[in-house]
Amino acid sequence: MQNILSAFDEFQGDQIILNERHIQDYHSIYIDLYNEFRRTKQAEAEIINDDLVFELELIKQVEINIDYILELIQKYKNEHIKDVEIITKINKVINATVRLRDKKDLINEFIASFDASSIIEEEWPEFVHEKMKKELDKIIEEEKLNSQETYKFIEKSFSNGFITDIGVEFAQILPPISRFSKDNERGKKRERVLDKLQKFFNIFFDIVGKNT
Repeated sequence: MQNILSAFDEFQGDQIILNERHIQDYHSIYIDLYNEFRRTKQAEAEIINDDLVFELELIKQVEINIDYILELIQKYKNEHIKDVEIITKINKVINATVRLRDKKDLINEFIASFDASSIIEEEWPEFVHEKMKKELDKIIEEEKLNSQETYKFIEKSFSNGFITDIGVEFAQILPPISRFSKDNERGKKRERVLDKLQKFFNIFFDIVGKNT
C-alpha cells in the first residue's frame, strides 16, 4: 500500500501514512494470503493470485535484508540478551519479508546459540556454513544421494543462482532406480529430492550467495 500511495504526489514527502509496525503487519498479511491462494486450484485463484503477485513485487521494493536482522541481533546482544521486545520485532520483520521467511528457524536458532561474549559478525557466518553442511549432509543421508555429486550440484546451483533438475548434473546425484519401478518410485524420488534441495537453496542462497 505504501508503494501504491507513494506514486501520488499528495502522499510523497514527509507525510507518513503508515508506521513501521503497520507496514510489517500488512506485508505479513499479503504474504500469508499469497501462500494460501497458491495452495488452491489455479483456475479458482488466477485473478487474485495475479493481484497478489503484483503486490508482492511492490513489497520487495522495501524488503529488509539479513543485514538489518543482524543489526537487531547485535542490539539484542548489547542489551545483555534480555530485551524480548527486540526478539518480537525480529520475528515480526521476518514474517513481513518474503525472502526471510524461509530463514526464520535458522535465525532463531542462531539467536539461541550465542551469549553476551559472542561476536556476532564472526559467529554468524561460521554458524551458517556449519548449518549448511549439516543440512545438506542430512538430505544426502536421508535420500541416499551421491555425496560428491550433490556437493558439486549445489555449488553450481549457487553459482547460477537457481536450482534445476534439467541436465545430467541432477540425475547424477540420485541413487540408481529403475525406470520401470512400481508406483513411479523414480519420479517420486526425483520430485522429493528436488523439493528438499530447493528448500535448502531458499534458506541459504541469499545469505552466502556465490561465496560458498
